[in-house]
Amino acid sequence: MQDLYQAVTDQIIAALESGVAPWVKPWNSTEPHGGMPYNAISGKAYRGINVALLGMHPYPTSAWMTFKQAKDIGANVTKGEHGRLIVFFKPFAVKDRNAKPDADGNQAERMIPVLKCFHVFNVAQIENLPAKYSASTPVHAVTEPMKAANVMAQATVIRGGDRACYSPALDTIRLPMPEQFRSIADYEATALHELTHWSGHSSRMAREYGKRFGDQAYAREELVAEMGAAFLCARCGIDGKLQHPEYIANWLAVLKQDKRAVLTAASHAQKAVDYIMRDFAAIEEQEEAAA
Repeated sequence: MQDLYQAVTDQIIAALESGVAPWVKPWNSTEPHGGMPYNAISGKAYRGINVALLGMHPYPTSAWMTFKQAKDIGANVTKGEHGRLIVFFKPFAVKDRNAKPDADGNQAERMIPVLKCFHVFNVAQIENLPAKYSASTPVHAVTEPMKAANVMAQATVIRGGDRACYSPALDTIRLPMPEQFRSIADYEATALHELTHWSGHSSRMAREYGKRFGDQAYAREELVAEMGAAFLCARCGIDGKLQHPEYIANWLAVLKQDKRAVLTAASHAQKAVDYIMRDFAAIEEQEEAAA
């Protein structure tokens, strides 16, 4: 049986060893979801680790579908093309040995998440697609990107100095002035990186790696922040760039030791983005409905 955790981790390790963070790309905001990979049939964006897994395969579009979905719309996968692995957690019922049986002697059950996988194909790998699913035609309405300044407004930001950081003790983000960066995109991407750290404060998501990961806590939190910033850059239409390439060696050390680390980090990053964007979700839904 395939070890999905190891299969996913091996792909991410291979990308990082080549000097590429697979969750980062120059986001194309003219596509649905700001260029994030999405399912061409449902229109829903892929989330978490699947953003990285699909981001490693450059195609002219970010639209994907399963073999069956292609068949259902009268299309077919081009001969010789291979699908790309994506994963998801499916609830699975097991007997709860710690619970007392009921009056009839039945053992209570509890749900545990089990990692499952399936394969998807980019629309560029598919023939006989109906016109609305073609690589050059976005299927779903594209809303205006969320402005990074609006997203950052929920945090206390102090500008000035030569260092970008988040202080949990003061619950403040410190950023150099925008003109000190090579570009506004670099400034905004850095700000969103620090905002991802901000989301983990004890008064918010209480993301405390230290109790679980010991000395590697810093590297793991930085991995969450880099992924979170990349996802937020997509939502804001910002060219995503790796903000801290010097951390790649530390990430590799963590991933080679713990095959679950990258999925855990991606999950935390997605939850951080969901938290940060919570007040903007209704706005985006209204814009999509009106488009």
